[in-house]
Amino acid sequence: MRKNNLKLLAMSVAFFAGGGMMFIACSDDPLPGGGDNNSDATLEDFSRYVIATSTTASSNTTHTLLTSSSIDNGTVSALGNGLVNDGATQWIFFGDQYLYGLQYNDGNGGTTGSFVLNADSAMEKRAIEYTIRRFTTYGTYDNYIMTTSTGDGPTEWADENGYVPQSFLISYLDVDAEKSSTNSTTDSAYLSENFLGNGEYVTLSGLLQHEGKIYSAAVPMGLSQYGCMQRDEAGNYKWVLPGNEDLIKTESGGQGSGSYDKDELQWTQYPNECWVAIFDDETLTSKTLIKTDRISYAAGRNRSQYYQMIWEADNGDIYVFSPSYAKTMSDVRQQTTLPAGVVRIPAGTEDFDDYYCNIEAQSDGRSFLRVWPITDDYFLMLMYDRPLTESGFAATEMAVFKAENQQLTYVTGLPDNVSSFGNTPFVENGIAYVAVTPTDGNPAIYRIDPTNATATKGLEVEATQITGIGKLTYQVSQD
Repeated sequence: MRKNNLKLLAMSVAFFAGGGMMFIACSDDPLPGGGDNNSDATLEDFSRYVIATSTTASSNTTHTLLTSSSIDNGTVSALGNGLVNDGATQWIFFGDQYLYGLQYNDGNGGTTGSFVLNADSAMEKRAIEYTIRRFTTYGTYDNYIMTTSTGDGPTEWADENGYVPQSFLISYLDVDAEKSSTNSTTDSAYLSENFLGNGEYVTLSGLLQHEGKIYSAAVPMGLSQYGCMQRDEAGNYKWVLPGNEDLIKTESGGQGSGSYDKDELQWTQYPNECWVAIFDDETLTSKTLIKTDRISYAAGRNRSQYYQMIWEADNGDIYVFSPSYAKTMSDVRQQTTLPAGVVRIPAGTEDFDDYYCNIEAQSDGRSFLRVWPITDDYFLMLMYDRPLTESGFAATEMAVFKAENQQLTYVTGLPDNVSSFGNTPFVENGIAYVAVTPTDGNPAIYRIDPTNATATKGLEVEATQITGIGKLTYQVSQD
């Protein structure tokens, strides 16, 4: 009988804000906290914090979704509580309506399901599961969760060697309709081949909706077999820079995200550039490209996952972060000489201005793995413990970056024995809530105040790891 009704919820909020209240529900679908006629209920009675956890014992791992009325203090156990599920590589909270679990499947397609908060303030799985393509980044646009990767286009586009150009592979999850779809790669507008005009194919890193458009970092990946084998009128390589011929692979090899094919030039020949694609809509078929040479490509990397580095401040300015990951390339011709830094696209424009901040100048040469917006122009940064030019670097520290002031401040108050942080922080009332797993003891949620870069321990969870934090609101139902 229950079905999601955002309009009705909005009416409830409006009446509450105006001094009155109106809640409508089926007689067999009571409201949380007191039944059908609970005139004292507030919007908070419909909301719960959601904590995704995993608990490993005797080589078996159990994934559980817990709910709590607070994450600022206390203790909660995952043992015997919550909704057991299949786990996820990435938990995505779509507003306060739905929780989606995206599962990365070692380079192959994966499955995803979604969850809602029910009338009992507990998690409930929705009926439909989806199969999605392999993805390397994700984001939201209007009513969609989108995932993208780059892969082989249609075989009918193959050249005389049988090599096919690379294309964007997109999955769309319609969150309300519970439907999934994919793009058609037979449209040449989806080509990621020669995307920047230099012959190289690209992958996308992050999908930021801004003023009806999608902003994404276009990360050059080198020359595919198709691009590498193209020739100019004189019969020379068309896109291989002079002196780089020896970078072309003579046989296939490598493993995982580092695997390569014969006749491919792996990794970019242009490490000192950053490109941003501004797409007109979710189809990604029409775009504007902008470029700066003050930072390297804007993507955090962990194996084949590319983390979003394009974020909007509250005033509409867009900040583009580069960790300068190309410093880790093995060949000096493919290493960037640019430090990790930040540039800006001012509100109301579609180009970079003269803003620039050198992050490494404030971090003893250290870079970062991920960045998230908090509030105003404050951003939370997951920092590496040593420069990318050294071996064994790990992301075990956090810092707050105030963009307008170009000020980086390391967070104090976190435990000294951090093993890992959660994938994505939850932000509420200008405070960032971060999952912290120590090397010993239970994980906990820490609240980080960006104005003074201090962390305070909040809810402790009796589990092995916290994999996601957010907040959902029970969607009022009607006949």
